[in-house]
Amino acid sequence: MRLDELTRPDFPILGRLINGRPLVYLDSAASSQKPRQVIEAMARYYETSHANVHRSIHTLGEEATELYESARDRVQRFIGAASREEIVFTRGTTDGLNLLAEAIGRTLRPGDEVLITEMEHHSNVIPWQMAVRDRGAALRAVPVTGDGVLDLAAFARLLAGRPRVVAVAHVSNVLGTINPVREIAARAREAGALSVVDGAQAAPHLPVDVSALGCDFYAFSSHKMLGPTGIGVLYGRRAALDALEPARGGGEMIKEVWLDRAQWNDLPWRFEPGTPPIAEAVGLLAAIEYLEKLGLERIAEHERALTRAALQALAAVPDVTIYGPRDADRKGAVVAFNVAGIHPHDAAALLDAEGIAVRAGHHCAQPLMRRLGVVGTARASFSVYNSPEEVAALAGAVARLESML
Repeated sequence: MRLDELTRPDFPILGRLINGRPLVYLDSAASSQKPRQVIEAMARYYETSHANVHRSIHTLGEEATELYESARDRVQRFIGAASREEIVFTRGTTDGLNLLAEAIGRTLRPGDEVLITEMEHHSNVIPWQMAVRDRGAALRAVPVTGDGVLDLAAFARLLAGRPRVVAVAHVSNVLGTINPVREIAARAREAGALSVVDGAQAAPHLPVDVSALGCDFYAFSSHKMLGPTGIGVLYGRRAALDALEPARGGGEMIKEVWLDRAQWNDLPWRFEPGTPPIAEAVGLLAAIEYLEKLGLERIAEHERALTRAALQALAAVPDVTIYGPRDADRKGAVVAFNVAGIHPHDAAALLDAEGIAVRAGHHCAQPLMRRLGVVGTARASFSVYNSPEEVAALAGAVARLESML
């Protein structure tokens, strides 16, 4: 049985009609849909075990704490972290990257450099802009080649400036490019830099082993991997995480407080002030269980086949330009494209009239759009529930766009 045939019955929303047509949801890179297993796990928590965590002595508090911390243990195994202390829960990838930029930014000095790339999502650009601006440091970017991959020769030259941080996407949310983060992290460490990986587009689709990658930090979001919104994960190599001062204060992140000073809590709680996203952690745990039951290798193979089919079908449509690598083996489950003479927003609206949901715009990657010489693109992205028939429907609708307009 194909993976989509196995999974589609688990996703209630896929039974909706859009403009009288069956929903073809091709926007999972923005946010994936949720299976019943996730929805029901969160409802069950609220119905039976809700309370605040860690400090409550009563039964409900202990049950909620066990569920919350069980999610941390499951995340640790899911990404191959060495210890549970390396798993910090955040509000999402953006929040995790901001947390890092705030904490590391306090240590920057005039003349220091932070190195990003031209293909980064704004979440891995703006926090570093703010960090260097406040400290008189500089932000540099690795260029993207015409093939939609990083210029590694330029990266080597930029490393000569001895940057303090190298921040890079594992998978581009526009180009789909799978970056060689293991090599990048190793070369960053040789240059004395911390490596920060935006894994938002990788963790839902590829087997991820942060210990094997050798990166210092890795951030990703639950809502792109079949889980709920409002929670994400920041992995930090223990020594690197322990070296950071918390950038945000409040309850839970302390051991003891005086009016003029405080003693921070142990890892990972020192980076989790306030009441955490408990129900969302329960949902994330259920999402990971769902993904692992399917198998990450099987998921990657399924989505690679869909990406390959989409690349071939869209390339056969006249006046269509595809961005990023054309080899599905070098690409995540994302295909960005434009149709000559049609604004991407118009393309997305016309496709929606056919019941097909794609993303359109600059995808929070305006520097990359300028590098590509476009105002934006349409973007189709795939998940476990998408089918070859949906890819064919997309290509057929794109071929009709000009006549529809």
